[in-house]
Amino acid sequence: MTEKATIRVFIADDHAIVREGLKQILADSRDIVVAGEAENGLDAIKLFRKAKCHVMLLDISMPDRSGIEVLKQVKKEHPEMAVLMLSMHREDQYAIRSLKAGAAGYLTKQSAPRELVDAIRQVAAGQKYVSAALAQELASQLGEGHEAAPHEALSDREYQTLTMIASGKTVSAIAEELKLSVKTISEYRARLLVKMKLKNSAELTHYAIKNQLIE
Repeated sequence: MTEKATIRVFIADDHAIVREGLKQILADSRDIVVAGEAENGLDAIKLFRKAKCHVMLLDISMPDRSGIEVLKQVKKEHPEMAVLMLSMHREDQYAIRSLKAGAAGYLTKQSAPRELVDAIRQVAAGQKYVSAALAQELASQLGEGHEAAPHEALSDREYQTLTMIASGKTVSAIAEELKLSVKTISEYRARLLVKMKLKNSAELTHYAIKNQLIE
């Protein structure tokens, strides 16, 4: 894209207030226009196809399917699409998983408006956007002698289940929030416990806190 070209942005977030806030921030930038929006993962996949956008702002915690699942589908259909992940989570394994899945960048929702605009312009230009802290984390993981932690072997859904259980949510509450069956969430829990060689939710929570996977 040329410097003066209009950057068309698609916003996917399940909170209407967040979407409106993002639109207000972007309204002050003459080179950026909001071309469409969606409140869940399924709509995001359907509607962005018609929006002819350059950048997708994608919430990592969508109600019907995870942001990373949506990201993978979008990148499968449009490999050139720049997807900037937005999250309430600090820059941790979610950021690394997003980048590995094809995201162009990762921002927390606590980021300053100026940072959001700069990030959009950067990924629209074909570059990656990561903070200094995240860049350091990525560098350490690529360094020689890095031994993968047990949670790094989990699937995206298993990892999401881990963090939600460690945050104090019950299997039923997680199932309701993710719109999945209790049986499915129980299976995720059972698999992640086996993979991580943990016995119960208490050990899982202790691991998550020790490894700073939750706030």
